[in-house]
Amino acid sequence: MSPNYMRSFSEGCLRPPTVIGQFHTLFFGSVRMFFLGVLGFAVYGNEALHFSCDPDKREVNLFCYNQFRPITPQVFWALQLVIVLVPGAFFHLYAACKSIKQEDILQKSFYAGFYMFSVFLRIILEAVAFWLQIQLFGFKVNAIYMCDVGALEKKFNITRCMVPEHLEKTIFLIAMYTFTVITVVLCIAEIFEISCRRLGILKSQ
Repeated sequence: MSPNYMRSFSEGCLRPPTVIGQFHTLFFGSVRMFFLGVLGFAVYGNEALHFSCDPDKREVNLFCYNQFRPITPQVFWALQLVIVLVPGAFFHLYAACKSIKQEDILQKSFYAGFYMFSVFLRIILEAVAFWLQIQLFGFKVNAIYMCDVGALEKKFNITRCMVPEHLEKTIFLIAMYTFTVITVVLCIAEIFEISCRRLGILKSQ
């Protein structure tokens, strides 16, 4: 791909054709990614090391931690961010290959519809991630996790495990749910903005 295509692609990703889309990019890139990258590591970085069970043995701790965390929250949210970016990136790659200027996207029905479809996909992916997050992590992290260690052939099938910094993790969970809701609201508002521009209610940029 030529440098011109790469430049058009990067400009499209950083400067979408709508005002709300540009705000979404700013929110997504600066706030959400910073929150996950910096604070997420601080909250979850050493969780596996501090997760302890009774009896406090390495094999029991590892077994119960894997049961407690089938997937670590940092990995889940990082995958969520990447997957949600795919529809928009695909559209802007298409626009770059077709040499479509950002200001022309909303002027033609096909391009506007294609872009709106990518926003719809973002909403669907965020909704699926929201549901999966509920299934995996719930809304609250308890201080005690009851682990089933029957597979290890222990005398007692259920053992108690201490979850470190459970309150911080609960706050972080709520924050990530909130970010997902904000992103969905921005996507819906962006579709509304596109519709208003197409109908002439709002002036084009």
